[in-house]
Parts: sequence; structure tokens; C-alpha cells
Amino acid sequence: MRTAAYWTITSIMVTECAVGGTMDLFRLAPFYPMMIDLGYPSYLSAILGTAKLIAAVILLAPRLPRLKEWAYAGVLINMIGAAASNAAAHQFSGMIAPLAFAVLALASWAIRPGSRRLSG
Repeated sequence: MRTAAYWTITSIMVTECAVGGTMDLFRLAPFYPMMIDLGYPSYLSAILGTAKLIAAVILLAPRLPRLKEWAYAGVLINMIGAAASNAAAHQFSGMIAPLAFAVLALASWAIRPGSRRLSG
């Protein structure tokens, strides 16, 4: 049951990273216009897109426990940053999706199998 929950949650999170990362790289709506409206420079889209795609690959790959820790941290920082940016711009409805994905990232991290954890 725990393994099924892990893979379900992780699949949703990885899909968001892959789709969101691709949309960022190609500067597609809705993420790119929202990012520009929040005042971020356009080149940040390429940086975030690349990071999200790398995180998606690392989270799916076997082993690599230390890189997985960094990928989870990156996803969490990205999602909390997106929610905080929307809050700072008083766009509170824009906080819902990033906070939901942050919760999914924490859940995936918390229930990941032993083979995907740092030992010790």
C-alpha cells in the first residue's frame, strides 16, 4: 500500500515537473505570463524549466539518493517560492496549486522506499 501511494504521489509530482519544465522552456501559458506578471526576468523561465526537467529525471531514476534529496529540495523551494510570489502580489488564488504540489513533494519524500533514501 505504501509503495503504491509513493508511486502515485511521485508520478503526479514528476508529471508536473516534466510538463511545467517543458512549458517553462518554451515560454508557454499559463506559467510564463504569470512569471512575467510577477516581475521576474524572462530568462528565469529557461533556468526553472531546465531544473524541473532534471528533477523529474532524477526522481524517477533508480538509486541516486543524494541527488534525490536535492531534487526534492529544489521542487519544494520552487513551489514555496511560487506561492510566496503570488501572495506578495496579492494573487492568493495563485497560491493553491504551488502549495498543493509542495505538499505532494513532502509526501513523496516522507514515504519514499528505503532504496531511495540516504543511508545512515
